[in-house]
Amino acid sequence: MSNSPDVVVTKSALPALDAQEIDAAIERIQHVIAATPLQYSDRLSALTGAHVYLKREDLQGVRSYKIRGAYNLIAQLNEAERAAGVVTASAGNHAQGVAFACRTMQIKGRIYVPANTPKQKRDRIRAHGGAFVELFMIGETYDAAAAAAAEDVAETGATMVPPFDDVRTAAGQGTIAAEILTQLDAPLDTIVVPVGGGGCIAGIATYLHERSPKTSIVGIEPSGAASMTAALVAGGPVTLPDVDPFVDGAAVKRIGDVPYEVVSRLGAAVVSHASLPLVARQLQTRSGSGSFVVNQIDEGAICTAMLELYQSEGIIAEPAGALSVAALQNLTFEPGSTVVCLISGGNNDVSRYGEILERSLVHLGLKHYFLVDFPQEPGALRRFLSDVLGPDDDIALFEYVKRNNRETGAALVGIELGSADGLASLLERMERAPMQSERLEPGSPAYRYLT
Repeated sequence: MSNSPDVVVTKSALPALDAQEIDAAIERIQHVIAATPLQYSDRLSALTGAHVYLKREDLQGVRSYKIRGAYNLIAQLNEAERAAGVVTASAGNHAQGVAFACRTMQIKGRIYVPANTPKQKRDRIRAHGGAFVELFMIGETYDAAAAAAAEDVAETGATMVPPFDDVRTAAGQGTIAAEILTQLDAPLDTIVVPVGGGGCIAGIATYLHERSPKTSIVGIEPSGAASMTAALVAGGPVTLPDVDPFVDGAAVKRIGDVPYEVVSRLGAAVVSHASLPLVARQLQTRSGSGSFVVNQIDEGAICTAMLELYQSEGIIAEPAGALSVAALQNLTFEPGSTVVCLISGGNNDVSRYGEILERSLVHLGLKHYFLVDFPQEPGALRRFLSDVLGPDDDIALFEYVKRNNRETGAALVGIELGSADGLASLLERMERAPMQSERLEPGSPAYRYLT
């Protein structure tokens, strides 16, 4: 991979991140990206009392908004930089945008992704890049892949194409905001944006701060990878010790320096499950601008939102793509206000839906696991079914191995309830039953091993 040591590549000067630069990015990328639909959601509007629109970036050619930033950056490289090639690290979506740009502009690229990147994303990276890209799978997190990509750049002199920590990337991603403003007939009151490394929300917030200053911005992170929250609390980017990789498109241990500078300068604040109108009034500036807040959402709630989007709107969203919709359950809007939720991507591997359904059922309080000590005698299971299960409950899992020379044998039992409020009565019936039982509590080591 090494270039000749006497080759010196002069790097292009970086622009400032402002609305003017985002408008310039539109001119660079508009011939290769789709102007994605702004789809009105009757279901979510009824749920919230607001007029809720879904910005369908899952309908881009690479099935995520990441093409915007990747193409905008690579299009600005000079001839020497193009000849030296590009390198990137990604959880999968940004890599597809880089791969597409490399093939379109005929530039060689090397792409590093975590080893656990879904196969669907890896296959699409290769399809978009063709002969112009090489794909390497490194480590278990984005951060491990990023370290390998940085080593490559240091050795070869290639240009790094960061997925979020670069003004050019953020400017390209900020074109989403410009597009939304042209698509709406009414003022944009609130936009809900998923947060991973922070480039997208930095670009969107920059543009709206200048062109639609009364718009409130809500950034949403997965609770298992809340790196923006950690940075805002600490007063600067910090590296999380570990992250839950489930929301792979937003599982970043450390927020980018460029995004952090933007969101902190624009006054972003961390809030818990608060009423957005109240937060807006509390954080309103003297200029009358909208609020800028960051919140978190549980991975189980994200799974529920994914399933509801598929079942109700026919939208196949990946976990990060459903973050904004999942957050609506924790937000309160002024009746009749205009709200846009960014569906950031739809690169979801169908093989993951078993885990998605499981996490959703647990989040909704519908699925529970127990260790039950059954008497090793005929009719024991029948009595359990008749005496313990409610009329709408079901056995979702039963694992049991008969033991010789024992009076009882433990079974692992998964029960799916007809409704979440049926748990208390189920536990009461289990307490009265003759067999001993132990509930596996969510969050315990045994529970995590099981699920």
